[in-house]
Amino acid sequence: MEKKVTYFEKPGKENTADCLNIAKEAVALYGYGHIIVATTGGDTGLLFSEAFANRGVNLVAVTHSCGFKEANTLEMPDDVAAKIRRNGAIIYTGTMITHSLETAFASKFNGLYPTLIVAQSLRRFGEGSKVCCEIAMMAVDAGLVPEGIEALTVAGTGRGSDTVIVVRTAASKRFLDLKVLEILAKPRI
Repeated sequence: MEKKVTYFEKPGKENTADCLNIAKEAVALYGYGHIIVATTGGDTGLLFSEAFANRGVNLVAVTHSCGFKEANTLEMPDDVAAKIRRNGAIIYTGTMITHSLETAFASKFNGLYPTLIVAQSLRRFGEGSKVCCEIAMMAVDAGLVPEGIEALTVAGTGRGSDTVIVVRTAASKRFLDLKVLEILAKPRI
């Protein structure tokens, strides 16, 4: 099997339009029925929801957890969330698998914990690659994407998108069953 991989010169939101085109092409060529996209303020979620509206694709936009930036706040404005939903996408806001409890312990007790090791290991392939794996498990845990299927995942470094990966989904409880099947795009650095 031979497939094209796109490598971006640098990470960041300037790659978002290219990631959207790569996702569109992958859906057209291979019929992926599930796309999971990371979105913080909602810009990426809105862009993808507009592009895949009425195209028979289950689009799940995964946000930061409530209180991620500061207590009792969501980073996505309500009007943006409403637009994403009107386009037929689902928004999921929940606990970030590689971040929450163990980060609190690590900060308080200066220790290193297994989830943080997993997160750092996945980051060897880039921040977006780590997030792609994480949001796939979050979407499965929430019952928004079936377990054991091939899904397109899109994430980035900071804001926007710079990584597109095909995964075989797994629940976080079965993290070791999650498989990165293909890397369609990622930054080289």
